[in-house]
Amino acid sequence: MRAVVITSPGGPEVLQVRELPAPVPADGEVLIRVMAFGVNHAETHMRKGEWPEAAPVSGIECAGTVAHDPSGRLAAGATVVALMGGLGRTRNGSYAEYVAAPAANVVPVSTSLSWTDLAAVPESYATAWSALHGNLELQPGHSLLIRGATSALGQAAVNIAGDLGATVVATTRRGERAALLRSLGAGEVVIDTGEIAAAVRELVPGGVDRVLDLVGSSVLRDSLSAARPNGRVCQAGFLGGLGPAEQFLPVADMPSGVQFSFFGSFDLGSSAFPLSSVPLQAIVEKAEAGDYRAGPSQVFAFDQIADAHRLMESGGALGKLVVAVA
Repeated sequence: MRAVVITSPGGPEVLQVRELPAPVPADGEVLIRVMAFGVNHAETHMRKGEWPEAAPVSGIECAGTVAHDPSGRLAAGATVVALMGGLGRTRNGSYAEYVAAPAANVVPVSTSLSWTDLAAVPESYATAWSALHGNLELQPGHSLLIRGATSALGQAAVNIAGDLGATVVATTRRGERAALLRSLGAGEVVIDTGEIAAAVRELVPGGVDRVLDLVGSSVLRDSLSAARPNGRVCQAGFLGGLGPAEQFLPVADMPSGVQFSFFGSFDLGSSAFPLSSVPLQAIVEKAEAGDYRAGPSQVFAFDQIADAHRLMESGGALGKLVVAVA
């Protein structure tokens, strides 16, 4: 089979198409014929050797068909999506024509979406749904600040929160992207300079009910300051880099009553965060109906994977990047 291999830690050019043996699924795994896969920021860090774990074949999600399920649960040819479960980290991932994924991380879906449209859904929407409904317990009428909203994950969160009936304040570093965010459901857009808490509090006096921070530790203090007393802040991304919040001191930096949590999408499919709790079929149906604008911003051919990584790292992706395999 063809697979994209990280030949050494480095820039996009280290991603090379190679011939590898197709994986053989063990008990508790499903062999998937990959039709398309999404490209994610985490994979750029894996490629560069910045992630604690990285498999030779990257890729944390895909859409495709069942090639073989040893358990018999899924019929051959069934349409499925798969995400995480160590894909691209502790086991070879979806940058390939075939991938063996843990059965708990494989979800059958019925859809009329194209393969590339379907591949734009799993990681971004499952993560956004879990952080919004789990960590933040977002409710209709809540005010929600989404930092890093023009990322694929951020756009998914704007879609989900707006459809739920929350009032969304979205951030972007570039003013020309404000119209995009409003079209997705954001009521207000703030240009993110790194310090926006005061501007957010002008829009929502007293602070927002909820904050979804996809930028990371570099803006953690400011995100906490944007929340109202007894509000909630969830960090679920690291667009600003993997570094820690320097000299973070809760007694000085945590507003009283504000609850802070983290959601790591790498836990999806585990016993604590089963994918059965994420309504992926309903999410796909909302994408079909146009309620969620979930399609890719750009589609690449298999041998253009390096170009996809370059675009993502340039900050010019404007949404989900997807690679068509078949």
